[in-house]
Amino acid sequence: MVEVERDGAFSVNCVGSARLPFPMSFSVREVDGSWMISAAAARAGELIDVLTRTANDTVVVVNLATNSFLDEDYRPWRPSLIAAEQGVDCTVHPVGAWASDSIGLGEEFLLLHRSGLPRFLGGGWSPYELSMVDLPAGATPGQLDELALVIGTAGAEPVLPRLEGSRLRFSGHDDCYLAVESTDPAMPPSVLGRLLALLAGSALLGTGGAPSVRVPEPDAALPERLIARSPHWIGAVGDATATTVTVKLSALSQRWRLGRRPPERADCTATLDLAHGGWRLAAGDSSR
Repeated sequence: MVEVERDGAFSVNCVGSARLPFPMSFSVREVDGSWMISAAAARAGELIDVLTRTANDTVVVVNLATNSFLDEDYRPWRPSLIAAEQGVDCTVHPVGAWASDSIGLGEEFLLLHRSGLPRFLGGGWSPYELSMVDLPAGATPGQLDELALVIGTAGAEPVLPRLEGSRLRFSGHDDCYLAVESTDPAMPPSVLGRLLALLAGSALLGTGGAPSVRVPEPDAALPERLIARSPHWIGAVGDATATTVTVKLSALSQRWRLGRRPPERADCTATLDLAHGGWRLAAGDSSR
């Protein structure tokens, strides 16, 4: 079960001046043994348990930017101060000036146990930039400098093949758009399944006044069927009642980008029926 709150990514984001509901988007490709996922919409805290299921125990926060923690001069706090405020134990590794000027790197790295990430990201604050990489235990300062070099010089290609023992890289923008690189083939269906649950939960919240709702995730077979059909999907809520939500899903020829109108057709419909406790997938638009 997944708890979906009113400040979730689907609930607080909208498209354009008409404030249209934000669609679910998902895209995946496999490159050199890495599964590269681009998706929306999810906050980092809504995904962290999915992301770290097969990650190493040590996770390095390599970049963090937020307006949620500002000093009296309206300057952002350093990540280590945020960790202290959140009550999370971590080790700080200063990043050299040559690296901190690179895109995607902060002035310091935070090394923390993956079990501390929910607390670190909890409490209602929101990062507009967040990047994390896992590392095997016992990383040396030299290996962390090497990590800075790899991340700082990375383009669109996967970075995990260049980081021995690493299994996960996450990058989030506006606490809504996300990019995931993972060596775990179960990651793509897990992320897609979570996105479906978050979207359905946001629709259920719209039908009542509760601050949160708990919804089941689909079995792995449902997102696996979707990915087998197409690597690129966009979804929008169809009908929603207090117990049932339909999500209209359209397969795309390429990754969806903000500003593109979703297709009017639906290739599949995923339905969450709380009365029967689960999800089902049907071909086409079941509302027709």
